[in-house]
Amino acid sequence: MSALKVERRDRVLHVTLARPERRNAFDAALIRELTQAFADVGDARAVVLAGDGPSFCAGADVEWQRSSIDLSYEENVEDATRLLRMLQTVDGCPAPVVMRVHGYALGGGSGLVACADAAVAAPDSIFGFSEVKLGIIPAVISPFVLAKIGASARRLFVTGERFGADVALRIGLVDELADDADAAVGRVLGEILSSGPEAARAAKRLVREPPTIAELPRLAARMRTSEEGQEGLRAFLEKRRPLWRG
Repeated sequence: MSALKVERRDRVLHVTLARPERRNAFDAALIRELTQAFADVGDARAVVLAGDGPSFCAGADVEWQRSSIDLSYEENVEDATRLLRMLQTVDGCPAPVVMRVHGYALGGGSGLVACADAAVAAPDSIFGFSEVKLGIIPAVISPFVLAKIGASARRLFVTGERFGADVALRIGLVDELADDADAAVGRVLGEILSSGPEAARAAKRLVREPPTIAELPRLAARMRTSEEGQEGLRAFLEKRRPLWRG
């Protein structure tokens, strides 16, 4: 059975972790399917990632961890590389990625949240980089987490302590707490869908891959003179909706 549910609803791709009986914990199949789902999102204006059942993603599956004990060093390298590629694929998705977080988001689950462009969390969500509790470290997820929470990782990585949604909001791991997470995600999607499709993707690249100072004027000019930029500017001046808003 598939570890994911993928559904296209109009202009938005909805990807749902579908291992509720395992709290959507990572195993080889889920990692493979997530990589495939985010490798080609087509012309989707946004991607929403959520989890079925009581949790978003409780980190690594116990049985998957158990099997890693018997792997050789090189096999462990390959195993970790597959997880890294999955996170890179989610983080590098050309369309904006919105995550709906609830329940547990531990270890790799917290690392996955760090790959979101916008993360909405239920107030009772629980986070943590718990790898040190197992005598290992959050090496693979570290580039994405450090880019999101910076120096806050120093304490959280070395203690492995769990922390609540209020702390996740304060350190920037998530962007919003909402009792009605679905409604909050809907508001975020509304903002994305009201923006120029190409502009939203270009704005994401601007953050992830900052141009040099010399390139900025050319980038601004290229967007202003593009078909979408011209339409957006004209619509604003003419006090009408741009074509991408119907």
